[in-house]
Amino acid sequence: MPMLDYWNSRIERAPLDELREIQARKLRQLVDTVYRSSQFYRKRFKEAGVKPEDIKTLDDVTKLPFTFKKDLRDNYPTNMFCVPLNQVVRFHVSSGTTGKPTVVGYTRGDIDCWTTSLARALTACGLGRGDVIQVSYGYGLFTGGLGLHYGAEEIGASVIPMGVGNTERQIELMQDLHATAIACTPSYLLHMNEVAKKMGISIKDETDLKVAILGAEPWSLETRKRIEDTMGIKAYDIYGTSELSGPLFTECKEQNGIHVWADHFLLEVVDKNGDPVKEGQRGELAVTTLSKEALPLIRYRVGDITILNNEECECGRTHPRIMRILGRADDMLIIRGINVFPSQIESVLMTIPEVGEHFQIIADRSGELDELTVRVEVTKAAFSDKLADLMKLEKKIEYELHKVLNLSTKVELVETGTLPRSQGKSQKVIDKRKI
Repeated sequence: MPMLDYWNSRIERAPLDELREIQARKLRQLVDTVYRSSQFYRKRFKEAGVKPEDIKTLDDVTKLPFTFKKDLRDNYPTNMFCVPLNQVVRFHVSSGTTGKPTVVGYTRGDIDCWTTSLARALTACGLGRGDVIQVSYGYGLFTGGLGLHYGAEEIGASVIPMGVGNTERQIELMQDLHATAIACTPSYLLHMNEVAKKMGISIKDETDLKVAILGAEPWSLETRKRIEDTMGIKAYDIYGTSELSGPLFTECKEQNGIHVWADHFLLEVVDKNGDPVKEGQRGELAVTTLSKEALPLIRYRVGDITILNNEECECGRTHPRIMRILGRADDMLIIRGINVFPSQIESVLMTIPEVGEHFQIIADRSGELDELTVRVEVTKAAFSDKLADLMKLEKKIEYELHKVLNLSTKVELVETGTLPRSQGKSQKVIDKRKI
């Protein structure tokens, strides 16, 4: 195995038994703390018939009740905090687009833990002192920008705190300040590449960019390949949620799963009923925060669908990995009884050379029958004045989608630039059945 850099080799390569001992000790401490400090958890524990002394081993975690995003909203703004507000050094707040926002508080220790987690993660991607990292996630109440910013500074990199928007300026500074890495959503990076081409600039040939840290929305391996091939960079998946502390974990250079630091987080993957799935099966991620002080969460149902991998990685890190996020439980479409994830559709589209980077999924109902339409941008080279050519391409895409989804879809081809662009999380799905 080639020598690789680690932010903290001793803990990142710790034996599994040692990691489990750390987790068990921290779990017992956590349960005792929230029982004493949180009226919410004390009530929830009593409803579940569990007391702190009942939690002795890691296996006992299943005795504890789940926590949901609704709990955070119902206790808005700070009723679930476990420290006095004078110990909170920062607040982050979700957008609240689907209801009341969620408020997350951070102690100094929480900020330090978050920063360390990202320092480990960015180092695993091969970044460090001498790199210039352009942070093109949103700053402010959104966690992405400040999270990456602190982590990048911690590893000794130089930071360009761009935020989102002003895309032409982003590209100019990428060139002028010799950015070697960028952190943003995959959809925004694709948009940035599109704008660069209009400016007559090749990101692949006329910038120093070598790494992209991409997340905040599901994206497929096929999209990764397209990004890497067209831009000449390595694209790494990053994961986190605002409730857990924003961006926290990335893949390593092996690009085979996202490393989650077991000394700070305990993972479970469960089915819709909350029961553990078998090893290697997909399910919903549930996370217990073992080190958070202001807003610790126990068995928090994140809503993301993934597969847990507990095997040691080829990079030598022993911490568990979550495999590529397949979608969100609440983003899954059920069309005529078949489960459809947007990532499945994206995977198919990105393998077809004539297809551009942008698409939109529309679920609708005709009478009692659900219908699925996929609007697809076609590359300029492939967009033809000949109706027969376009119809042939439509049929090709419909055929490839049917093979994967086992479902008939309607495909609509549109010219490049037709579909809306996003500087943050892309909105790929419109479910008109809910309107």
